[in-house]
Amino acid sequence: MQISPSILSADFANLERELGAIANADWAHVDVMDNHFVPNLTLGLPVVEALLKVSPIPIDCHLMIDEPDRWAPSYAEAGAKSVTFHIEAVRDAVATARAIRSAGARAAFAVKPGTDFAPYEDLLPEVDMVLVMTVEPGFGGQSFMADQMPKVRQVREAVKRYGGEVWIQVDGGVSADTIEQCAEAGADVFVAGSAVYGKESAAAAVDDLRALAAAHAHG
Repeated sequence: MQISPSILSADFANLERELGAIANADWAHVDVMDNHFVPNLTLGLPVVEALLKVSPIPIDCHLMIDEPDRWAPSYAEAGAKSVTFHIEAVRDAVATARAIRSAGARAAFAVKPGTDFAPYEDLLPEVDMVLVMTVEPGFGGQSFMADQMPKVRQVREAVKRYGGEVWIQVDGGVSADTIEQCAEAGADVFVAGSAVYGKESAAAAVDDLRALAAAHAHG
C-alpha cells in the first residue's frame, strides 16, 4: 500500500519544503498539464528537474499532455522513477512505455473516467502500473467518483489473469473517507492531494491514509 501525495495541492512557492513534509510517503506525485490535453497549466520538465534535485522520495510524474510519445521519455531520463501517460493522448503506447522503461523508470498508462479499460488489457506486459482516474483530470480538489470502482476491480482481475506485477493507482478525491473503497476494489497506490496537504500535518495524514488502505487491502 503506497501513498503518493500530489503536489498539485502543495504551496508552489515552497516546493522543496512541501516535499520535505511528505518524506515518509512512498512517492511524490507530480502533475504535468499542458493546457491542451486538460484545461489547466501546471509545470513542465524544468520544474520537475529542479524537484528531482531536492525530493527526499522518488517522483511519480503524471503527464496530462498531448504528444506524450514525444515528451514522456525525457521525464524518465531526467530521473523520474515512474512516468504515466494518458492512453487517450498516446499514439504508440507500446513504443512509449518501452522508451520510458529503457530510460530507467517504471512506465504506466492512465485512463480517464469515461475511458473503458478493456481495449488496453493487452498492454499489461508493457507497463508497471495502470492509473484509474477517479476524477476528470485537470484540477485538484474535485469530488471522488465512486462509479470508477468497478473499473479498478476490472483492472485488478486483468492483472491477476496476466500474472505479472502491475500496480493499480487511483487519483482524484482520495481521502480518509474514500481510500478504503479504493483498497477494497484492488488499488495499491493512492494519490492524495488536499487529503494530505490540507491537513495540519502532511506526514501524519500520509501515515493515516496508509494504515486505512492496509486495513482494507484487496484479498
